[in-house]
Amino acid sequence: MLQKYFLEVKMMKGGVVFSILSIFSGFLFQNCSDTNEITPADNWVQRSAFEGVARSSAVAFTIGDTAYVGTGLDAAKKDLSDFWQYDPKQNTWTQLADFPGKARSEAVGFSVGQKGYLGTGVNVASNSLLRDFYAYDPASNTWAPIADFAGSARRSAVAFSIDQAGYVGTGFDGKEQQDFWAYEPVSDAWTQKANFAGKGRTGAASFVINSVGYVGTGRAGDLNQNDFWAYDPANDVWQERKSFGATSITRSNAVGFAIKNTGYFVTGACANRSGDYDVWAYNASSNTWSPRRAFQGVSRVKAVGFGVGSKGYVSTGMNGKTCLGDLWVLSSEN
Repeated sequence: MLQKYFLEVKMMKGGVVFSILSIFSGFLFQNCSDTNEITPADNWVQRSAFEGVARSSAVAFTIGDTAYVGTGLDAAKKDLSDFWQYDPKQNTWTQLADFPGKARSEAVGFSVGQKGYLGTGVNVASNSLLRDFYAYDPASNTWAPIADFAGSARRSAVAFSIDQAGYVGTGFDGKEQQDFWAYEPVSDAWTQKANFAGKGRTGAASFVINSVGYVGTGRAGDLNQNDFWAYDPANDVWQERKSFGATSITRSNAVGFAIKNTGYFVTGACANRSGDYDVWAYNASSNTWSPRRAFQGVSRVKAVGFGVGSKGYVSTGMNGKTCLGDLWVLSSEN
């Protein structure tokens, strides 16, 4: 069944025959223990393209049913500070107040309550790593500085939010890091938490299911990583879960998002290629990964992803030297 599906995809996407075949071949030789078939209910649909300049290494977060995307790096390696709102119901983009800090890429973002938070990253023009942080209030369309990130200045970290706190960790400050920190808006303070239990890394992906943060993939020591970990903030404990590499090609600079109680990893740099089309879903209850319908956009790295309601979204990123601005939505009934 799996081989037939991929053959159908390559016929529809004639320009990517060899990419699709390489994905299948790579999958075939993995030590794969999952036998789940592609879920027919999954469906990728293209939506209104991001209206800012095409870019990679941007930041995204959601507040309620609205998504926010900004910063990043354009094709000319120019640092960006513009900021945009996406309304999934109306399928429209609206430009908002620019991010007020130094323009940057490879930053992180998360939301707590009715505000979004953006910080860390790198300013390519000055070759400087950053640790400043800002809060965005959509009610007034304004930014305000908050306490600087308490860890070292860094790029390519990972972030997520659970309940009333945001979490930031891993990344590169001159070397690959494992430290993890929590930010609580009520006290405007950062608190160090248990170190990420895997290797220090850049370009990891994350999502949250039932108040547990999940982090995996990424790159350490010039090698893509396949381990996958769950963080329980109530006990400040990391627990290793089923390896992502046991089911699919390892990758870095992918995107993660959750739809209801299912987490997804999509796109990314796989085995030194520019990216893949395969999509994998994680079931936290059974600790299993299963393949889902292939991504229908072009392959990419350093994209943004976010989940709103029963849909997951992927936008921006880079394919080779081409920056992207298309937007794709995954609808799933499972």
